[in-house]
Amino acid sequence: SHERICQYIAKESDSLVVSVGYRLAPEHKYPAAYEDCLSATQHFLQHLQHYAVDPARVTVCGDSAGGNLAAAVSQTLAGSSDLPRLRAQILIYPGLQALDFNLPSYQQNRGVPLLFRERAAFFALLYLNGDALHMQEVLEGSHIPPDMRLKYRKWVSPD
Repeated sequence: SHERICQYIAKESDSLVVSVGYRLAPEHKYPAAYEDCLSATQHFLQHLQHYAVDPARVTVCGDSAGGNLAAAVSQTLAGSSDLPRLRAQILIYPGLQALDFNLPSYQQNRGVPLLFRERAAFFALLYLNGDALHMQEVLEGSHIPPDMRLKYRKWVSPD
């Protein structure tokens, strides 16, 4: 689905683009997609000389769920001393939190196509559980225990 945009980015930036065809939900629940992306990135970083890539110029990128995966891979590899460090991560409308689907950005964009608030919650549930049985609880925010909501308030709040 992303071949043309990857070709465009490669041509316009005079770069090598590697696109990971990771396993998709709901057939493959978390952490399948993450493991695929991490494995592919590690392999690529271990074999940069084969592709004639400067180790100081490697960037990960993703959109939507791929943005989430790029961020997760970046965080995992940040502490790795046996691989080249990633130069940057590019996250395009990433799904980065599923604690609160009532934050201002979800409210302001709740009716904006393509990824409606309900659809974002639906896809998050498919990715994590393989089903959307608890959709209403997630949309209401009752899927997060009060102590956890308090703990992460600094990072996930309308303020």
